[in-house]
Amino acid sequence: MNYIVGIDLGGTQIKAAAFTPAGDVLHREIHPTRDGERVESAPAWAETIRGLLDAWTSRLGAPAVRVGLAAPGLPARDLRSILSMPLRMDGLEGFDWGVFLARADGVPVINDAHAALLGEAWQGAARGRTDAVLLTLGTGVGGAILADGRLLRGAIGRAGHLGHISLDPHGRVSILGTPGAIEELMGECSLAARSGGRFHTTRALLAAAGAGDADAATVWARSVRALACAIASYINILDPEVVILGGGITEAGDRLWRPLERELDQIEWRPGGHRVPVVRAELGGWAGTYGAAAPIQP
Repeated sequence: MNYIVGIDLGGTQIKAAAFTPAGDVLHREIHPTRDGERVESAPAWAETIRGLLDAWTSRLGAPAVRVGLAAPGLPARDLRSILSMPLRMDGLEGFDWGVFLARADGVPVINDAHAALLGEAWQGAARGRTDAVLLTLGTGVGGAILADGRLLRGAIGRAGHLGHISLDPHGRVSILGTPGAIEELMGECSLAARSGGRFHTTRALLAAAGAGDADAATVWARSVRALACAIASYINILDPEVVILGGGITEAGDRLWRPLERELDQIEWRPGGHRVPVVRAELGGWAGTYGAAAPIQP
């Protein structure tokens, strides 16, 4: 049986899925990452992935015809490993998956946000599109760009770090050194600072705002305004067919989408009345596995 495998290696979970070449899911699993642990001489997450691939070979009667892997960090130019992932995922930098898994055809490795967009382009909200922007809204703000049908990687693979566009040159500095980045204005990583230490999750912030807390409502309104300004900027620069939003903050539902739409009605440039649709990602937490397996050249 011919099948392909996409693996999404995250800081806390490993998600893996086997697909038919057409994109139908055959099997999928979630395992703990166990970052920092080792099994003999290899990181625990590497041995977990090797073990599940061996199990699927037995279950499905043959090895996968292709295996791809998504991970946080900056991929190497040859896409065989992650070049840079500071402070987290001990052992990930320079880890050659093709060698470790003994696959002569190699294992292409791509950034997890890039993988999410490739997945949405293959089987999700960007299906049939050639130009799209993806933003993932969660602890941080990730992103990726599809331009003329290809993932935009840039000169060294940095393209798509959309969470680090500067909206305030005098604002708090992001982890990449960018002042006033949208990640600092919208991501949960900065919510405590933005709310004077009162809130650490968007869920708690919105619960307070819904109960009539004016300060919480103001914090949320400013966050959504910043997001709208970032999206309008991406539209002006990249002219996408669609903007896709994913990540845990999108679970806010209408409390996100309605004020965001109102803000974009005011600030988005719409020549000839053309409005870029802003839609929710369709593949949820499995988008990275789809993108790692997608038959689209990264």
